[in-house]
Amino acid sequence: MSETLFTKIIKRELPADIVYEDDAVIAIRDINPQAPTHVLIIPKEEIATVNDIRPEQAELIGKLVLTAQKIAAEEGIAEDGYRLVINCNRHGCQEVFHLHMHLVGGRQLRGISAG
Repeated sequence: MSETLFTKIIKRELPADIVYEDDAVIAIRDINPQAPTHVLIIPKEEIATVNDIRPEQAELIGKLVLTAQKIAAEEGIAEDGYRLVINCNRHGCQEVFHLHMHLVGGRQLRGISAG
């Protein structure tokens, strides 16, 4: 996998508004937010897409969800609700091919349709 924007952020080669970081995960504010709270939760291990997740990475993927839960509480959106989204490949609107989860909330979100 070629180095992505997120890899450069993890390596501190590019700036970002970091809201959380540990040994396995980094979370940054989206530069083009779709809601008042829009945070990207990114594993530091490079995984291109959901299709590339291996069984031994299940704990890491679970950590993304637990990180989202923690950030949602800290941002004050946990009680009202929020959305977690992972896009996969072109038809799924994935733009950066380094797996990441969007945490979106802070306002009433529109429902999603299959169309």
